Amino acid sequence: MPRRYWYVILTYIIMQFSGLIFAPLLYFLTPLGVNDAGVYWSIFSFIAALFVVLWLMRPDMKMTQHRDRASTGEMVLWSIAGLFMAYFSNYLATVIETYVLGISPGSENTEMIMDITRTVPFFMIITAIIAPILEELIFRKIIFGELYKRMNFFIAAALSALVFGFIHGEPEHILIYASIGFVFAFLYVKTKRIIVPIIVHMAMNSISVIVQLALDPKDIENMMKQLEQMQMIFYGG
Repeated sequence: MPRRYWYVILTYIIMQFSGLIFAPLLYFLTPLGVNDAGVYWSIFSFIAALFVVLWLMRPDMKMTQHRDRASTGEMVLWSIAGLFMAYFSNYLATVIETYVLGISPGSENTEMIMDITRTVPFFMIITAIIAPILEELIFRKIIFGELYKRMNFFIAAALSALVFGFIHGEPEHILIYASIGFVFAFLYVKTKRIIVPIIVHMAMNSISVIVQLALDPKDIENMMKQLEQMQMIFYGG
């Protein structure tokens, strides 16, 4: 694996854990509260990491592209189709988790992100744009891409998708994150354009944030309960 890829991964790791040191420092040096210091440092660290990663990935941007990569029209079609594929895999994984594995639906990670976004709306840029770019470059372009050179698609996609799932900090929902990661890997191989899974990832996150911001949390809770009841009827839960 090229050395620059290791630097990209290291940058991502530093970004994830830098808040343990610099968020408290920001709290002590500024009038910000504890939570606000953590949020604003997260915003800064994500933006800084994006610039560093894009700088490190410059050689990849200059490399000769695959001749059989998807055209612009195919890229648009696969981005649209990929969004539906990702939602379907998400739904299927949720059903399996709920009715086969007995795991309660709902994501604490998503709820925490939405709480932050309601307090600091600018954080939406991180969730909807920056995080998808970083995650697809690292988990699909680098991790999956390097594994795919050494093993078949299913094993490479499964391993990278599992890492993608664990990094989100909710091991109980590993199936959901992994299933979506599997779709993103398929889109990358099918189109040979990393921009396609990036677009789909951005679209999923953006839709999720916009819908949850537009609805009252109580309405979302009621909708989730109604959905669970419908699933129980359909699947005999």
